[in-house]
Amino acid sequence: MTDIRLSVNGRPIAGACEPRTHLADFLRDRLDLTGTHLRCEQGVCGACTVLIDGAPARSCINYAVNCQGAEVTTIEGFGGDEVMSRLRTAFHEEHALQCGFCTPGMLVTARDIVLRLPEADAAQVRTELSGNLCRCTGYAGIVRAICRVLDERRGAAPVSAGRLGPVGARPGASVAGARPAMTEAGTAPAAAPGTGELGLGGRKPNLETALSFTVRRPIDEVWAVLGDIPRVARCMPGASLSAPPSDGHVEGRMSVKVGPIATNFAGAARIVREEAERRGTLYGAGRDGLSGSSARAEVTYALAPTGPDATRIDITLKTVLAGPLAQFGRSGIVKELMARLAEQFARRLEQTLEHGAPDDEAMPETSLRPLALIAGLIADKFRSLFRRAR
Repeated sequence: MTDIRLSVNGRPIAGACEPRTHLADFLRDRLDLTGTHLRCEQGVCGACTVLIDGAPARSCINYAVNCQGAEVTTIEGFGGDEVMSRLRTAFHEEHALQCGFCTPGMLVTARDIVLRLPEADAAQVRTELSGNLCRCTGYAGIVRAICRVLDERRGAAPVSAGRLGPVGARPGASVAGARPAMTEAGTAPAAAPGTGELGLGGRKPNLETALSFTVRRPIDEVWAVLGDIPRVARCMPGASLSAPPSDGHVEGRMSVKVGPIATNFAGAARIVREEAERRGTLYGAGRDGLSGSSARAEVTYALAPTGPDATRIDITLKTVLAGPLAQFGRSGIVKELMARLAEQFARRLEQTLEHGAPDDEAMPETSLRPLALIAGLIADKFRSLFRRAR
């Protein structure tokens, strides 16, 4: 059991819970706040949406212990909120609910839209609602209700993105209410090298996997190229540098597209290389300011010769994922996905070693598309089953 302290609907809460307990279960089972509904329990449907430090978050994929020191607001906590009161009235008058199961999460998201995007039109409202599923209404009444409140509030000042706190990922916090300073873009600034803020920082990973692949080049040549950060970044689909590397410190971006979710992680990393052992470790942290997804990672790689002109690269990945993309953290899917990415990386690395750069015309993809890789994996399995059946 782990002791946690947090604020729920303005009330301080202290207690103990299992590390595996999701915030939604903690709210419903321990605090009897059953307005937070559970349906998919994978972060997809949005029924469990609450506010964590002022930002909408899926409570079914955020662990309660990761909300140490956070301020959580559930649908029951908006009793005196003027915007929520207007939305409830509009939902009633515009017939924006039928069974009502999705309504608590829908209202929390609607409030965020009204405050954050005061000039939004109906098309933008529909886009913003894409993470909240309703199987009854067809969304027409919901969109009308939100647009009605937006029209009533035209001219009201929008909420600054800088007020929004980190969504869900608060592991290791020891001081209640402690929050990182926020930039104007609403993302926590990258820590300077050596501060210990990059990597896991002692946190327990919720994703851990290992993989190996071989490139057909001598170990010294592979080791030298892996020390050239810009060349390595070109080999990784979706990765790009936002500034030249300096003393092992790197700042960059990773573009990720998962179905309708498109994110652009910005972050930093520190790379430590051990020359004699031919191994290195990357300590990184990144965040997507739009979706609220965040990741902290430690990636260790080790080289070993498998012949005079071949080198095996062993990689261990440990990650803490939080936010909407955490739903894809199931080990089986991620391990297969990482294996496919390793294949792409190995091919591009070999092209870099042979020609000085990867063949971008042969591999034009500039962003990471996990669903496309998983679809390819499923197709391969069907082909394998078909061959066995013949």
